[in-house]
Amino acid sequence: MYDEIFAKEDPAKNNPRFWDELFLMKVNLEYLESKLESVDGEEVQRIQDNINSLFHHCVQALGEEHQIKVVNALQTLCALFRGVHQKNKSTSGFDIINMLMGFDKAEQRMKDLMERLDSLLCGDGSESLKSLCLKLLLCLVTVTDNISQNTILEYVMINSIFEAILQILSDVSSRGQHGYDAVVLLALLVNYRKYESVNPYIVKLSIVDDEPTLDGMGMVVHQALTEYNRQYKDKEEENQGGFFSTLTSMVGSMFIADADEKLSVQTNEAILLALYEAVHLNRNFITVLAQSHPEIDIATTPTTPTPTTPTTPLGTTPPSLDMMNNPELPLDPNLQTSNLLITFLKYASIVMQDTKDEHRLNSARLCLIILTCIAEDQYADAFLHDDNMNFRVNLHRMPMRHRKKAVDKNIPSRPLVCAVLDLMVEFIVTHMMKDFPMDLYLRCVQIIHKLLCYQKKCRIRLHYTWRELWSALINLLKFLLSNETTLLAKHNIFHLALLVVNLFNMFITYGDTFLPTSNSYDELYYEIVRNAPGLRQPLLYGSVILCLPVLRVSTNTGQWKEPASKVTHALVNVRAIINHFNPKIESYAAVNHISQLSEEQVLEVVRSNYDTLTLKLQDGLDQFERYSEQPKEAAFFKELVRSISLNVRKNVSLNTLSQDVLLKEFSTIS
Repeated sequence: MYDEIFAKEDPAKNNPRFWDELFLMKVNLEYLESKLESVDGEEVQRIQDNINSLFHHCVQALGEEHQIKVVNALQTLCALFRGVHQKNKSTSGFDIINMLMGFDKAEQRMKDLMERLDSLLCGDGSESLKSLCLKLLLCLVTVTDNISQNTILEYVMINSIFEAILQILSDVSSRGQHGYDAVVLLALLVNYRKYESVNPYIVKLSIVDDEPTLDGMGMVVHQALTEYNRQYKDKEEENQGGFFSTLTSMVGSMFIADADEKLSVQTNEAILLALYEAVHLNRNFITVLAQSHPEIDIATTPTTPTPTTPTTPLGTTPPSLDMMNNPELPLDPNLQTSNLLITFLKYASIVMQDTKDEHRLNSARLCLIILTCIAEDQYADAFLHDDNMNFRVNLHRMPMRHRKKAVDKNIPSRPLVCAVLDLMVEFIVTHMMKDFPMDLYLRCVQIIHKLLCYQKKCRIRLHYTWRELWSALINLLKFLLSNETTLLAKHNIFHLALLVVNLFNMFITYGDTFLPTSNSYDELYYEIVRNAPGLRQPLLYGSVILCLPVLRVSTNTGQWKEPASKVTHALVNVRAIINHFNPKIESYAAVNHISQLSEEQVLEVVRSNYDTLTLKLQDGLDQFERYSEQPKEAAFFKELVRSISLNVRKNVSLNTLSQDVLLKEFSTIS
């Protein structure tokens, strides 16, 4: 019958029931796609009427009561979209539309198609049919490498299925079955020509205020990230047991890094993109991040087996259906409560560990962009710093030779901002390497700055181990200095150095408004003085001050003159603190005949000499540039969406819903 369609004659000419009979027969996807791919330019024109007719009858069959016809029509449409695009990758979108449905009739055909898909998704019909509709839509959206070059999507913009997607997400049952595909579909549609024209999906997503819908979307993202975290933890425990553990204990930790690289092979960027779009576009979604519910291990929950291939990459499969179906989990006073933000922070702590290849680097970048959006939002900042919302957050820490593996059991319950700061500190400490991820460091330091600005503005005295942050920032400055020649070949290290120095200036100038105690302020001065020359400690600020003028002179082009002078200017108060306290400390040591002072003795000198210290007030320390996707991040998101689209296309195989299972289901119904 397919051969008749690919012949010149109208297949219905000699058999008026041709199309009725075709949709009662099992679809041969491979044969149909291969036929479409084998047709050359001249043949296409010869059989175009028949292809147009096939498309038209597929759309008509979607309105049939006979469910087998609907199933076969959906699968045939998918083969049509894929086959025609595969053959004509270099062809313009307009020619592909003409080939599939005829340009003069395309608007009506796509209107009919989208209306029928909408009614199938919103109706009370079979869940398998709804799943097939979403697979078809995902297939349609991802047939081109660059989603914005898929001209057919103009019709998907005009005939929106946004409300159908929201209905799936707001209903507990349908969300459990189809939420994952619906969220990924929405994330992709939002990115269609987002910088070139008005995208109705962006507009509509930005104004959704229906609580069940937003909660539903949050639940889908939460379960997908939770599943990834669980899989990672299982693999981590696998690698730590048995022979591998014995071997590593014998030869040291030389294999740890390699083992961990294998644990984070593929991240779930599609679901991460969906989270980003929700946080970035919709202010109301911020409340979903903080929705508390019991933390539950998916592994202990009875799950319905779903057909997945044995080689499925880590984190790319939707979470188990039962978890998604379960709206009310049993409350147990002994259970730790969790929320979407905690799950995301744990996920980020995994993907940010290893940024050696471009794929993982992009995942880490997207995590930091999401955290940037969160750190700028007033409501998000309010619940991050809320003393009544305390959680234990077990972040994953990179195995390093110079530190012991952290024990998670004794993590205190603290406001969520502490976990965000922990994540930033962890990244700063663990990524000082030759292939320096400058972009990620800039984002990290800016996130810290935005959180400090909120604390200063609202006078929030956060009980946090600030010394860990100060130590990390000081070590980062040391790293920049000791590797300045290598790093300057690729990066403007002065921009990052300025941001770090200004973090210290924030603490020096405004610390009395947000540091928890006066002792914290003393410890800040101690850390600055301790790292200055003269106390038999590693040089830091002294070397910054000495190096910058040398660097300006030694740079022939003078390209670093301005950024270097900005850092020198920013160091004025740090230099004043060192120059003020160093002589006092040396004098104290000489008078008391002590060769090396203890921390407490230095702190005593600091406390008793504040009165005579003169500092300059610096402007603009508590101001920052707000995040804007366009134009700075446009290229990043374009490439990210391309990568996600290719991955979705690879994974959206119609064989996920076995034809035999479908046909058996609908044969029984019929």
